[in-house]
Amino acid sequence: MKALEFQNVSYQYPGEDFNIIDGLSFSVEPGSFHCVVGVSGCGKSTILRLTCGLLRPKSGTILVNGAPIGGQSHYCGYMPQRDLLFPWRTVGENLALPLEIRGGTTRAERRELAEAALADVGLAGCADKLPGELSGGMRQRAAFARTMLAGSGLLLLDEPFSALDFLTRVSMQEWLLEQWEKHKKTILFITHDVEEAVFLSGSVLAVAETPIRALSEAPVPAPYPRTRACLTRPDTVALREELIGMLRKQVRS
Repeated sequence: MKALEFQNVSYQYPGEDFNIIDGLSFSVEPGSFHCVVGVSGCGKSTILRLTCGLLRPKSGTILVNGAPIGGQSHYCGYMPQRDLLFPWRTVGENLALPLEIRGGTTRAERRELAEAALADVGLAGCADKLPGELSGGMRQRAAFARTMLAGSGLLLLDEPFSALDFLTRVSMQEWLLEQWEKHKKTILFITHDVEEAVFLSGSVLAVAETPIRALSEAPVPAPYPRTRACLTRPDTVALREELIGMLRKQVRS
């Protein structure tokens, strides 16, 4: 059974006269880590918004764990580019929000679960802090912990590190791989950074053209667990250059 499957899915934004997603079919396996790369505005984030139900397909079917998403709830966790932590709520209260929405837990239980999730991402003792007291990297870790508390095996991450400085971004990439190897969630990660995609992915899904009719899958030759030294391997360097070349063709067309 596939963790996620698009079956001939199309989508057209209101006011546009063309499909940004046009008959797209692809699937990902449970526990896999895929990055989707493409130039800005190509429609890659639309794939995540369709998957999490923020947008409805014009046609086609989206399945999670073999079932249409329309009949499911809490089937995925979604983390957009900004952390979207409410500044008037403590970090712990922000993490507890998915549990509040779902219901069935007491305030004390939500507090305990939030504190455990924060400890899991290296933020023990931060539950009573306000988001403004955290660094950018710490806020992203808190947002990731909140996404984990959604309770789904499928995580959709939309350029979560794009606003971070270079060294913080590198540290967060390494940290995210550790979290994935620990929890074995299925991750679909949107990025325009080819090197980030090659470092994180089991295989990269590249948008070669718009409208998106297919995703070109490129397996990453480096095994897990990884260090950044894998980016200097001749085969990964060749893959990076191949992907960059593909994206350059799209920019020029």
